[in-house]
Amino acid sequence: MKIIKGFVIMLMLSLSLLGLSACGEGEVNGPITSYKQISAEEAKELMDTESNYIIIDARTEEEFARGHIEGAILIPEYEIKERAEKELPDKNALILVYCRSGRRSKIASEELCKLGYTNVKEFGGIIDWPYEVV
Repeated sequence: MKIIKGFVIMLMLSLSLLGLSACGEGEVNGPITSYKQISAEEAKELMDTESNYIIIDARTEEEFARGHIEGAILIPEYEIKERAEKELPDKNALILVYCRSGRRSKIASEELCKLGYTNVKEFGGIIDWPYEVV
């Protein structure tokens, strides 16, 4: 009986840990959506070949004003939860997310994932963006 009880406890702990990491780096499948971490080059390729996509800049207004990727919409990572559903009504749209270094874009992508967005690609920071900014 002790062995079965120990196995059940270990199984529950394992499942709990999997649940905590439902939206992280790489391609992660949650119960509803997924997001994928891609390179700047892959993001640029999507921008060049796709016509219906949204670029989210997850930095602050001041950072955005100093330079951003053309066509990006500013939604700071700390405002994603409150603003996403109003400003991003299509939860199946291709959404490309970046910030300064990649930390805030991961947070924003995780939040979008939790809100039910199905096609989120996180591509790190503008400091690694080798292309033009405006």
